[in-house]
Parts: sequence; C-alpha cells; structure tokens
Amino acid sequence: MKGQEQYMNEMKGLEDYAHFRAKLVEMSPESFTLQELQGILGDMIRSKVTMEDAMREHFATLGEIEQTMLLDMLGNSGCKDRDWWYRMLIDGPAHRELLTI
Repeated sequence: MKGQEQYMNEMKGLEDYAHFRAKLVEMSPESFTLQELQGILGDMIRSKVTMEDAMREHFATLGEIEQTMLLDMLGNSGCKDRDWWYRMLIDGPAHRELLTI
C-alpha cells in the first residue's frame, strides 16, 4: 500500500508540474517548442490516467454495498452524474490509455 501511495504522490507531483508549465505556456506560448508542448500535454494525460486507474483499482476492492453507496454519493456531488461515475469506475478495462473525460 505504501508503494501505491508513493506512486500516486509522484503522479500528483507530475500533474502539478505539468499544470504549472501549462500556465507558463499561457503567459508566453512562443517560449516553447512543439516538442515541449507535446511533453507537457503528455505529462498531464499520463498523470490523470494513472490516477483514474488507481481509483478503479481501489473501487474494485470495495464490497457491493460500499460501491453502491460511493456511486450514489459521487452522483449526488454535482461534479458528474452517477452514470458517468459508473462508466468511469466500472465499465471497460481497469487500465486505459486515455482519460475517461
């Protein structure tokens, strides 16, 4: 578990760094090459996909009642509807190459 938590912290750091660089791009787009822009976008996508994968893995460890309760809570959060959360957490493969969003 400690290894997974450390890995998630590293991915969160990568995501934060990619968002920081994206803000720099907004301020001065001419300062970046196409390859640098692709790298920033790739880092953002990789970190988000990794986090989604980890969410799916954790969700799969929950019992049916806990899964139902969590889906209901997430669906009522106002962020996305329950069907979206179901598709993100349950439908399809646990590991994906692209974001669910």
